[in-house]
Amino acid sequence: MVQATTDRSLSRRGMLKLAGAAGAGAGAIGAAAGTASAVPTAPKGGFAHPALLHTQADFDRMAEKVKAGAQPWTDGWKRLLSSRDSATDYLPRPVATVIRGGEDANVHLLFRDTAAAYQNALRWKITGDARHGDKARDILNAWSATLKELGGNADRYLMAGIQGYQLANAGEIMRDYDGFDLGRFQSMLVDIFYPMNDSFLVNHNDAVPSNYRANWELCTLASIIAIGGLTEDQAKIDRAVEYFKNGDGNGCVKRAVPVLHEQADGVVLGQWEESGRDQEHTMAGVGWMGALCEMAWNLGEDLYGYDDNRFMKGAEYVARYNLGKDVPYTSSSRRMGRRVAGQAGALHTEPEISEQGRGSTRPVWALLHNHYAVRRGLDVPNITAYKDKLTPEDGGGLRGGAGWSYDHLGYGTLTYTRDPQDVGASAPGAARETKTADKASGSAAGGGTRPQGGSTDTADLAATGADGVLAWSAAGASALLGGLLLLRRRGRGANTPGSDA
Repeated sequence: MVQATTDRSLSRRGMLKLAGAAGAGAGAIGAAAGTASAVPTAPKGGFAHPALLHTQADFDRMAEKVKAGAQPWTDGWKRLLSSRDSATDYLPRPVATVIRGGEDANVHLLFRDTAAAYQNALRWKITGDARHGDKARDILNAWSATLKELGGNADRYLMAGIQGYQLANAGEIMRDYDGFDLGRFQSMLVDIFYPMNDSFLVNHNDAVPSNYRANWELCTLASIIAIGGLTEDQAKIDRAVEYFKNGDGNGCVKRAVPVLHEQADGVVLGQWEESGRDQEHTMAGVGWMGALCEMAWNLGEDLYGYDDNRFMKGAEYVARYNLGKDVPYTSSSRRMGRRVAGQAGALHTEPEISEQGRGSTRPVWALLHNHYAVRRGLDVPNITAYKDKLTPEDGGGLRGGAGWSYDHLGYGTLTYTRDPQDVGASAPGAARETKTADKASGSAAGGGTRPQGGSTDTADLAATGADGVLAWSAAGASALLGGLLLLRRRGRGANTPGSDA
């Protein structure tokens, strides 16, 4: 039986007073207070482009702020300009076979070119400089004309997820650009990347569903929804949304954030699935869940607020711990190994939270702050503090060009910073032609600290995987309400399943 805790993280921090009327306005008031998840009712169709991580309104804002020299956008812009990958003289190096993990790994060719295409696309959209538009187009065209397969050990699934969603976002920006072969590019993603995304969700590389850690499935889900948005394939979008809510692996939010800890002051923190492993992978998962939620939001689905803002509670937990503060921790266990009929898999337990990689600088926090604190008017002090710590955010190719810097598209200070007074009554569905008002859903009752989602047996709520995000990084270096008055805002890599990554 699924058990839930009541989230009083807002009510106990202070009175949240709302302007508005009863009746029809009740749903909007509930969403603004953060006591319920906003449930969008956008139609399943009527796509408008660009979508995914950035809408046209986002690009208009970026261009206006940069032209005006406004802060912090200008500092974020300067970070983008300082990236060697954003230059018009960047030379792509497409190959027919890209390998991640094992011998002859050359994934750095793909992740650098993907970042370069995205960064040049940003520079074109913000300035109108056709030299950058041409460069982004040429990089994407070169890869869609050349790439035939993705290979390597189990890490190939990470590559298909990470670079799948990143490429789709670059292509979405460039979709109407003169000379961009959108059809061929879409075919590359549908025929080469998506089958690997699909296989991983279905088969988990022939492992038990809990074998692979949350970050593996989250980048995979990000790729699926991005490809769905790029190709206007609602079935793919729906699949990612459904798995996020009810999947059998650790990309499901109730498994990625398996335990809720209610504090003495009423604040609820969500323990992240990989917290007992290390903070680099934990933060990578937060970043990919954020990307997934932002794309879903623009496509009309509120995953940010799903299950009473569960992701927000998990991100607050991760940010708090990585800021050097104490957090509660419940011993976490997971089943590992190959899928064998009648066998549950070996049990691996992480009894303590890990300090490895504590204080990581992954550029994933501007997105989350600007959704929860700005769009939704919630108090997320740890997310906000982490955003402040990393402002202006870097992107791929900076921090010495280390491979891990390409795990996220980055530059969130430039791309996601919003003026609260400009947001208005924000609702999901910005990339739909029409959208309707949010509706509020109730929150579950209960109390205490309990596992969430699926089973109360923590052995069913954890995972492992292959060497992943850390192991290939060294090789790669070489080779996240207006309209209502809020008086207070609170709010590695073996191919064999069972290796610990």
